[in-house]
Amino acid sequence: MSEEFARIDAELLGRGFTRYVFDLSRIEELLDTLGNPQRTYPSVHLTGTNGKTSTARMIDSLLRAHGLRTGRYTSPHLETVRERISLDGEPVDEDRFVAIYEEVAPVAELLDARNPESLTYFDLTTAMAFAAFADAPVDAAVVEVGLGGAEDATNVLHAGVCVLTPIGLDHTEWLGDTISDIAHAKAGIIHQGATVVTAAQQEDAARAILERCAEVGATIAREGSEFGVLERSMAVGGQVLKLQGLGETYDEVFLPLHGAHQAQNAAVALAATEAFLGASAGGKALEPELVREGFAMIVAPGRLERVRTAPTILLDAAHNPHGMAATVAALTEEFSFRRLVAVVATFEDKDAAGVLETLEPAVDAVVATRNSGSRAMSPAQLGEIAVEIFGEDRVRVVPELVDAIEAAVDLAEADPDGILSGVGVLITGSVVTVADARKLLRRS
Repeated sequence: MSEEFARIDAELLGRGFTRYVFDLSRIEELLDTLGNPQRTYPSVHLTGTNGKTSTARMIDSLLRAHGLRTGRYTSPHLETVRERISLDGEPVDEDRFVAIYEEVAPVAELLDARNPESLTYFDLTTAMAFAAFADAPVDAAVVEVGLGGAEDATNVLHAGVCVLTPIGLDHTEWLGDTISDIAHAKAGIIHQGATVVTAAQQEDAARAILERCAEVGATIAREGSEFGVLERSMAVGGQVLKLQGLGETYDEVFLPLHGAHQAQNAAVALAATEAFLGASAGGKALEPELVREGFAMIVAPGRLERVRTAPTILLDAAHNPHGMAATVAALTEEFSFRRLVAVVATFEDKDAAGVLETLEPAVDAVVATRNSGSRAMSPAQLGEIAVEIFGEDRVRVVPELVDAIEAAVDLAEADPDGILSGVGVLITGSVVTVADARKLLRRS
């Protein structure tokens, strides 16, 4: 890491990594001063509770397979802030990141000086992404919301294609206590004349999305009606899918990711790509070989990612009950562990009990620990919750993550028959937990 990049990284962190100010006027003023770079390319805008980043990566890959130059903005990052801003599928390099920051930061500082509240970390990285995409220039931007939708900094896009992945309860302190409230907030990314692609939703969420579409005259395509997964079968390193798109059926699609939830994400991504490229029922379809190529290129770090063997160590960023349910389903369906131990570290504002209750049937023991996040739940508190769900004999509390991973490996290999095959460790609970584990495992 260069000294210049390290300085900028620290300056960004000084704005408050988890600070939220829901006021679009501030980023609108910043982007207006920069010449509204977000208006220089068409965009796909994604929101939802789970699956946003994986779906964004799939759309990005499909568009690149069709010859487009892409920009992708996702969050949070695993190892470096540069991951948030990708060009042609790769994070921007340090030199480009520094150059973008030097372009945007002076304007941000001028606006900070005349406003009571400074621009946030997310405001600035969002503006940087939009500027980077304009400078490239890209043919298409794939942009994931940070939190919610209506008041998220990315909602200056007014994208032509809007994507809603499955909506569940999360961030209730900001978005509301009900699925309906959360869905109304997320549906705020839908603007006049947009094409909306939505995953199958709970009834209250579906109603909120339809109401927003009617309000702004948007066209909607729904999983299960206009598109969906027709068939899926397990394969080495992933699964093979038959997908019904908006304009055609695509078979023999290899997806190098695990789980029915990733197949659902693939169907949503395909429909969004078709909508963006103008494919439709009765109209032109995408080239099947390019669809297969796009899906085959996908990489999704931290999504049931295998990082070690003997024993197998999987990293998964599930951080709420809905996400953990998808992870558990994939573990049960696609892996054959005789013994699996989970290392869990989560945040204080998350539904830790719900996550652990969902995880419990899939693992033999759990090691409660903490990650490096400022909002991390203490290992002792997480351990108390785990004991209520797993029982005392199946819970260990280990304060440091590096020691927790070692303890989990020992527990996984503590087979009374002395057989080491078929044992594994799952490290989960948040994106930060996965990021911390990746660094530790690389170092070791």
